[in-house]
Amino acid sequence: MIPNFFKILLLAIMMAVLVLPLSFLGGDGPLIQKTYAASTKSQPLGSNIFVEIAKRQNPAVVNISTKTKRRSRPPRAPRNPRSPGGQDPFQDFYDKFFGDRDRKPRSGMGSGFVIDKEGYILTNNHVIDGADEIVVLIQDGNNGEKEYDAKLVGADSKTDIALIKLVLKDGSKKSFPTLSLGNSDNLEVGEWVVAIGNPFGLSHTVTVGVVSAKERNIGSGPYDEFIQTDASINPGNSGGPLMNIKGEVIGINTAIISGNTGGNVGIGFAIPINIAKGILKDLKEKGMVTRGWLGVMIQKITPDLAESFNLDRTEGALVGDVIPNSPAERAGIKRGDVIVRFDRHEVKTMESLPKIVGSTTPGKAVKVEVIREGKKKVLDVTIAILKDEEIKVAALDPLGIQVQDITPDIAQSLNLDDVEGVLVSDVTPGEAGGESGLKRGDIISEVNRNKVKNTSDYNRIAGKLKRGDTALMLVKRGGTTIYIAVKLK
Repeated sequence: MIPNFFKILLLAIMMAVLVLPLSFLGGDGPLIQKTYAASTKSQPLGSNIFVEIAKRQNPAVVNISTKTKRRSRPPRAPRNPRSPGGQDPFQDFYDKFFGDRDRKPRSGMGSGFVIDKEGYILTNNHVIDGADEIVVLIQDGNNGEKEYDAKLVGADSKTDIALIKLVLKDGSKKSFPTLSLGNSDNLEVGEWVVAIGNPFGLSHTVTVGVVSAKERNIGSGPYDEFIQTDASINPGNSGGPLMNIKGEVIGINTAIISGNTGGNVGIGFAIPINIAKGILKDLKEKGMVTRGWLGVMIQKITPDLAESFNLDRTEGALVGDVIPNSPAERAGIKRGDVIVRFDRHEVKTMESLPKIVGSTTPGKAVKVEVIREGKKKVLDVTIAILKDEEIKVAALDPLGIQVQDITPDIAQSLNLDDVEGVLVSDVTPGEAGGESGLKRGDIISEVNRNKVKNTSDYNRIAGKLKRGDTALMLVKRGGTTIYIAVKLK
């Protein structure tokens, strides 16, 4: 027989084995507590990390609704982010919440968050784009909400970021709850994140997930660098905060890949908050963002191109053309150069160069390292101010191509008679456009018998294409005009 002492000891061990896993699974478990304590330090420990974040940060998250009056012409089309799969993840979003942007009055909704006590709010540009009235709902104690008018302070369509400010009547003053901005550069894949917003009008909805990936390029513009997350994001979440477990904002929820119902399928995208911090001063002081301009048309270096140019790797940005009278031309950059370093920054991919150049102060003299005919060459370039007409690039669309507006300088460089149409600046190998015969340098003047004057026309038409559709393109190539039928995969 087993002595009573050993029976008691054995029973105690069995109870410990049974209870220990439950403590790890429960909200009060030591693993969660230690993680939370390490991440918050100065904040008192709560029973559940996500409950604490929701309680503390919800008051600074706002619901935004907009109204646009009848117009004599449609407002500028919104930034049109696309998914890696080629579908438009926000088509349902715009249809349901922003209307078809015709001449009728329209309304919209989204989210935002307060970043200082005076009532400055960060949100997405597409949430407030073209709005005549901006109304903000913010929590006002005891779970009640108060309505404020807001005014646009500054917006940047290229990064889809906008800054608005609450308007207080009669010159009154009020101190608003705020969210602190974290450092998105320190994010790690697999890290817990929390999203708060206004999906489908359901105010202050809290969802939880992880960082699924970083630096995602989804083809929405030259400055793509999205955080991918599986935290549920739906129409109406746009402009709301994505936070780490310290409660710091590390992203602005912006885009989704939607399912058949237009809802979340587990893949959402947020703009890294460091991008917003980098342009916040310009938005607040100037109402717009001033960027640097180099004046080159670039493309990716494929293995075949690397072999043709005698390169030992595919890193860098290949110069396909140089804009006349641009900083690049004046510095001596030539077609066929491969830019590998810009002002002490390595240029590893084509996509990284516009971001580096754009963040450079206009007027600054920088060193640009290129590879020309197998040899390295360093050139001195004085960066100019980027103007809207100098970079209008459409997203990589369902056709797998990238297009841009034809400026007078580009028309002169390519010996074109006019600036109508869009220039094919990039073709993705293996995608529908390339397989159908579209080439870099083609001028698209019609899509499905609809005239295309600029990227706005092209985005509007291409945005309606779906998998299985065939797009009939009228293309100018050299001195001839041809039709090309592109069937979407």
